[in-house]
Amino acid sequence: MNSPLDDLKARFSQALVAALGSELANADPLLVSASNPKFGDYQSNAPLSLAKACGQSPRAIAEQILTQLDVSDLCDPPTIAGPGFINFQLKSSYLGSQLEQMQADPRLGIACVATPQRVVVDFSSPNIAKEMHVGHLRSTIIGDCIARVLEFLGHDVLRLNHIGDWGTQFGMLITYLREVCPQALTTSDALDLGDLVSFYKQAKQRFDSDPGFQEIARQEVVRLQSGQPDSLKAWQLLCAQSRREFQKIYDLLDIHLIERGESFYNPLLSAIVEDLTTAGLLVEDQGAKCVFLDGYTNKNGDPQPLIIQKSDRGFNYATTDLAALRYRIQQDHADRIIYVTDAGQAAHFAQFFQVARRAGWIPESVQITHVPFGLVQGDDGKKLKTRSGDTIRLQDLLDQAIAGAKADLETRIKKEDRPETPEFIDHAAHVLGISAVKYADLSQNRTSNYVFSYDKMLALQGNTAPYLIYAYVRVQGIYRKGQLTEQASTTTQILLQEETELVLARHLLQLTDVLNLVTHDLLPNRLCQYLFELSQKFNQFYDRCPVLQAEPSQRQSRLALCQLTAHTLKLGLSLLGIQVLDRM
Repeated sequence: MNSPLDDLKARFSQALVAALGSELANADPLLVSASNPKFGDYQSNAPLSLAKACGQSPRAIAEQILTQLDVSDLCDPPTIAGPGFINFQLKSSYLGSQLEQMQADPRLGIACVATPQRVVVDFSSPNIAKEMHVGHLRSTIIGDCIARVLEFLGHDVLRLNHIGDWGTQFGMLITYLREVCPQALTTSDALDLGDLVSFYKQAKQRFDSDPGFQEIARQEVVRLQSGQPDSLKAWQLLCAQSRREFQKIYDLLDIHLIERGESFYNPLLSAIVEDLTTAGLLVEDQGAKCVFLDGYTNKNGDPQPLIIQKSDRGFNYATTDLAALRYRIQQDHADRIIYVTDAGQAAHFAQFFQVARRAGWIPESVQITHVPFGLVQGDDGKKLKTRSGDTIRLQDLLDQAIAGAKADLETRIKKEDRPETPEFIDHAAHVLGISAVKYADLSQNRTSNYVFSYDKMLALQGNTAPYLIYAYVRVQGIYRKGQLTEQASTTTQILLQEETELVLARHLLQLTDVLNLVTHDLLPNRLCQYLFELSQKFNQFYDRCPVLQAEPSQRQSRLALCQLTAHTLKLGLSLLGIQVLDRM
């Protein structure tokens, strides 16, 4: 099922060719939602953009297009405004028929893409022997949302967790644990992850201050890389312990990933060096093997190198990332690769992307994109931290959100004097708390920083998850009050008469366009804004148009509008990774 915008674009393009010639077959119709309802539903300024090329006034061009444009089944007669804008007002009968198709389709009229892509989404990526903190929140839920939308539209998505599970830090940690807690290297879960994190910090301090310890740690890295059994077992135990703790967070957030850590690509790193040498890109500089980058200079203005192999023969993050990129293209057969990390890594991605392109490893058919995001800030506008200055554990942040949701819920239940089971309260608090955290993040433009506030994100008013979930609950309440089942309105004729009905109908039919935008620009906040406006328009409709009290044919039509709203909210929220509740 095409969206109204798709239908209009197709017919407009045909009329453009019929009026002005086949050379305009690929011209952009420049059709967008009208900026003001008084101009209708959609507006095109194509005549203005074509005036110079056609040697005619925009208004004359608009008139020629309209003589060839038949949209009588979709719209009222189009009008020309100002110097040559063309305005379109959709007919209520067309809106009703589109909604009837939508209600008959479990996918709400949203078709899968004609040509599915193999898409790799790289997100979350915590480090072994470190706890997941608030900094991992954005990558995890933004990446999950992008993956969900792409999957829903029919793409073949590979969700990868590129965890930090290799390198110098393991030599350092294993060396330190041999001294202070050797059982942690031979026995599963001998330490809590929190204790392991403390030992990691102590090992790092020792590494930075003690040259002797530093040398032993480097030798331990060599032992690990060469596969010495005791070092390998120690590494495996540390990874397994961290992995179990990560999974608790992923289960809480309903996140599904396939783990491929840095260690997965370790056997491929030597080939990266060899192939870059063969390509003539690798240069030895002060014992290190580097690629000098176009457009990058150091503080002295000299060309900046990207180190591929260090002077001690070790490898860098860039080497691993190049190996991962090449593997995803050659072995995973990716058509599109999306990396979701903080904006501070933008230069790193631009640099190793450049090297891969210069090496000829990225075919023109493959699209690679870094999806950057800003910081989560506290009330002071600085990076969100505890009062002691430590980074906030993600587990603590989520637990506090659930606790806050539970306290709010219990207060409302007590005020309304209604009996609820502890099981209902716990489930609803979990859904509301996790949803509030996810939505507060996803509703922001990901490129911006945002201020974290439990009070704002848990509020029942405003652009929050509880507000959207409450709109869904409101529909379920209508059905409970009318003692109805949802099946009662699945094949109803939809009659749109009141203005709030028409406004709601137009908005319901925009979901396809919104999802297409999200797949293009990878901005989940577009979907959040759509769902927020849908909730607002539904509440306005509900407040002004009686549903259960309406006469029979109008009652069924309005019930169908309610049901479509609920189904659209449920689908849209599920693509954000958010559950709904039947009551709250």
